[in-house]
Amino acid sequence: MEEPLVSIIVPIYNREQTLERCLCSILRQTYKKIEILAVDDGSTDHTEQILEKYQKLDGRIRVFRKENSGVSESRNLGMRMARGEYIQFADSDDWLPKNATESLLEGMRMGADMVIGDYCRVVGRKIWVKGHIPEEGVMERTQFAGYMMKAPANFYYGVMWNKFYRADIIRQEKLSCSKELDWCEDFRFNLEYLQYVVNVAVIQTPVYYYVKTKGSLVDTKIDMKQIIRTKRIIFEHYKELYQILDMYEENKLKIQGFFLEFARDKNKGKGRGIRLGQERE
Repeated sequence: MEEPLVSIIVPIYNREQTLERCLCSILRQTYKKIEILAVDDGSTDHTEQILEKYQKLDGRIRVFRKENSGVSESRNLGMRMARGEYIQFADSDDWLPKNATESLLEGMRMGADMVIGDYCRVVGRKIWVKGHIPEEGVMERTQFAGYMMKAPANFYYGVMWNKFYRADIIRQEKLSCSKELDWCEDFRFNLEYLQYVVNVAVIQTPVYYYVKTKGSLVDTKIDMKQIIRTKRIIFEHYKELYQILDMYEENKLKIQGFFLEFARDKNKGKGRGIRLGQERE
């Protein structure tokens, strides 16, 4: 059986200091049949030169440049241009363990429509393994939604980089990241994608190293009006998913508790911190 092509989409904006680390971690994946869609969102630093260098080194890298218009537009362009059967995401200031793509693909081969994995939170020279669902294997989306109901603002559920998606679902349903949101656009995408899946595979293998970048959106103060507006938009999609699953009326109070949640990524996880040098590939 021919191995499927995996498209790994990397939106980039002025990340000359971390971009090479990210690209090298993807090129070193144990699963080799990949394409890397590097989308330069109008960077003004040395991003363009770095991408040109790596594109010459490895033909699996495809570079796209556009005027600065935000991460949603970058991801959407990557999804439109992707040729793979499965889609994976990475941000340019983070990196992947060498078995990330292989581990996620194994989860998909269990008969799932989406795979979600644990991740590593990098804090200085230490990491914390982060996750939420305590069991591995394939589960129906109602069971997955039951876990998500307990912690909807957890990064584990909201982000796109610890997940594996079927490209045919994205194309058939014309799914995309919202251009109207500067925050939580990834969670909105996940909520919409979940409307079209049957099963979700959960793996507890860490598939990502996440570094909270100083000055990033989640590290800055967000206007309260913007928070309320975004919460209302996201809640409508959140509520709609549970209505589709026929879970809303029975769990209305728990689901409405979403309004009390805020994106959470505290410096603690399932175990004690480990020195980064021991874990980094």
